[in-house]
Amino acid sequence: MNSIKKFLPLLTLFVTSINFAQFTDVINSNRPGKSIAAFSVGKTVIQAELGFYGIKEKHDILNYDAKGVGTELNLRYGAFLEQLEFNLDLQYQNDTYKTATENISRKAFKQTTLGAKYLFYDPNKNYEEKVNVYSWKANHKFSFRSLIPAIGFYAGLNINLSDNEFSFATDPKISPKAMLITQNQFGKFVFVTNIIADKVGTDYPSYGYIVTLTRGFTPRWTGFIENQGYQSDFYADNIIRSGAAYLIRENIQVDANFGVNFKNTPALLNAGIGVSWRFDDNYSDVMLRSPKDKSAKDKKGKDKKSSSSDKSKKRVDDVPASKGK
Repeated sequence: MNSIKKFLPLLTLFVTSINFAQFTDVINSNRPGKSIAAFSVGKTVIQAELGFYGIKEKHDILNYDAKGVGTELNLRYGAFLEQLEFNLDLQYQNDTYKTATENISRKAFKQTTLGAKYLFYDPNKNYEEKVNVYSWKANHKFSFRSLIPAIGFYAGLNINLSDNEFSFATDPKISPKAMLITQNQFGKFVFVTNIIADKVGTDYPSYGYIVTLTRGFTPRWTGFIENQGYQSDFYADNIIRSGAAYLIRENIQVDANFGVNFKNTPALLNAGIGVSWRFDDNYSDVMLRSPKDKSAKDKKGKDKKSSSSDKSKKRVDDVPASKGK
């Protein structure tokens, strides 16, 4: 466990280890970035990721500015299968929208999404890296196998139960959201890509991407840099984010982040802090056996069966020794 903590600690977008399925020794949080990882939290695991943020927005052409605060909560639960995760994503914002003629106070849920994520492919499952006992360099050289990503898929529903200033008047009460997720690990770096199709079939569908690069610096500190782009008939933008996270305990992480775009229609600036907590008392380890282990197990089973068979063929003239002898 200590070796895992040393090399893969606190990664915001943590990749699974070779020995276990989805579950990792330390918390596997999607914060503080906006992308989501390919791996789930693990069967029976409950995880809450809570954040608070401030936002500033100014549009030079429409001549408005908005300032406010908000909170976001992502509840994650692993159920039925080790690769399957259900989640509820909530975002509530309170801000003031000002123009030359009006001053509007807005308070509402900006986002409510209920969905599920499934890991379709894990390149490390049932794979055992060969160790060269004679060369440290050979064991630490770049592996082209690391270019093969883990692949997951997310499907969810945007729920808009009340009309508010953060949504379009034509938005339906329920609309779909889908996402293709890839995840690679390059040594201490984890690279995650999300390809997103949101509100498909509505008047204003949105398509975009998020790419996140995370690196662990110490057993407790990690940092990330992220780029998000999205495009719709109503609005398009490109945002850069960065931040860091700190591991308080194996199941508790705190973080801080900031983001900015590079245009003035509108100009965006936001910053936030957060905490992630994992409840895993009900979790049972799911071991992924390598082909070598499986062969050894099969061989052991055959030997045991053969031994039992031999015992059943005991000669009829065998006489047990007396206890005295």
